[in-house]
Amino acid sequence: MTLAFDPETLTLPCAHYIGGAYVPAAEGIAVTSPSTGMAVGEVPVADANTVDRAVHVARDALASSGWAGCTPRDRLKALHRWADLIEAEAGTLAGLEAICSSRPYAHALIGDVTVTAEQIRFFAEFADKEGGSLAPTNDSSFGYIDDAPYGVIGAITPWNFPISMAGWKLGPALAAGNAVVLKPSEMTPYSTLYMAELAVRAGIPAGLINVAIGDGPTTGNAITGHGGIDKVSFTGSTRAGAAIMENIARTGIKPMTLELGGKSPMVVFADADLDLAVECLDLGITPNAGQFCVAGSRIIVAREIADELAARLAERFRAYRPADTFAADPGFCPIISDRQLQRIDSIVQAGAKQGGEILCGGAQFDHPGSFYQPTLIAGVDAANPAVTEEIFGPVATFQTFETEEEAMQLAAHPTYGLCAGLFTRDLSRALRLSRKLEAGTVWINRYGRSRDHILPTGGWKASGLGKDLGREAYHANRRTKSVLIDL
Repeated sequence: MTLAFDPETLTLPCAHYIGGAYVPAAEGIAVTSPSTGMAVGEVPVADANTVDRAVHVARDALASSGWAGCTPRDRLKALHRWADLIEAEAGTLAGLEAICSSRPYAHALIGDVTVTAEQIRFFAEFADKEGGSLAPTNDSSFGYIDDAPYGVIGAITPWNFPISMAGWKLGPALAAGNAVVLKPSEMTPYSTLYMAELAVRAGIPAGLINVAIGDGPTTGNAITGHGGIDKVSFTGSTRAGAAIMENIARTGIKPMTLELGGKSPMVVFADADLDLAVECLDLGITPNAGQFCVAGSRIIVAREIADELAARLAERFRAYRPADTFAADPGFCPIISDRQLQRIDSIVQAGAKQGGEILCGGAQFDHPGSFYQPTLIAGVDAANPAVTEEIFGPVATFQTFETEEEAMQLAAHPTYGLCAGLFTRDLSRALRLSRKLEAGTVWINRYGRSRDHILPTGGWKASGLGKDLGREAYHANRRTKSVLIDL
């Protein structure tokens, strides 16, 4: 097999990154490759004292560097240099991503790294272009709205897209003049550590990015409950988000941005372009083996086209095959761990026992590592666990409707409201139903974020609070102050 990258060239530190330097640990917890099931290294777990050190270093760096009060264009230039270095070091970053995550090297190289550099450049441009505003007052007074950085942002990112998620948090926070203490997932820490190192090499003052590695109960709680953290930004499961809200409320009030779970519907009407719909339905659930929060995991189709669409989609699903994560020609992605694979399979089997018909998939691939077959389940009702649970794997349910009203009833989910897809050639229907769909983002005749950083993303209901990406993400990292002067 031809490899696109030699993982033997990688250095995998068992360390945090604080104050512009690696802080080694004598021992840590094992990091495993999901494509082989083999341990590749270790990472430490930051306790409350380590987190406290990182927070104090971040606050001292803000004070000593003048980052928050410098000419905003200086922040812009430093962030652009950082983006340049990320692109220059794309091969190493992609290797560090692939060795322990579900992302094949080739996907990380041409997708994740490039997108992250673009994200950082996008947010950099807000540094010297967004500010306060004047308020309309009478002639005897002068009012304005000032804005300023929060200070130290506590950020927690998930394991599914480590580089991109780090860019989501670090780009707008730094552009807005903050420092960050970031906890990546303990399963996928290495690319984030190297990104922090590259930031210092690019001229971003040491101590503005501090990476404290560890698990949620120990390190995550220490960050979200720390009195020196001024705001929390989290991407992950709804269950973890609820725990973070509870910890913040218990230890002190502070603002938070939470991008949480989803169970997004993809609604296809009979007048849709079926070739386009099949392509989007496939790409709405199979990339990264369905391990992304906006996955279109509930397919809802007009009855008159259901048989054809299901057959075509199942044919595409059956064609996928796994491959080595460093292969030049990447295959289907692995599940992040065997534990998660077993959870996926348990929901699939429970769904089948409660009346679901597995049209394709429904089992682990016969291949080393944690690979699960793309799965399509029909004949499910609203109470079926395959419909109610966020599976976070390559599993989609298939339901049919006869009327618009029935389609909207099926699309509504009692818990989640992150995203939705709608496929129709009828513009009036598209605009009308986009208002009825209970989701923070609606895609029409397409599905997924792709490389679009302009529009914000964030959920309704239990899918989150606040927004990431877009102008909103920059402003979410600054707080406002109203000033009124009598003349």
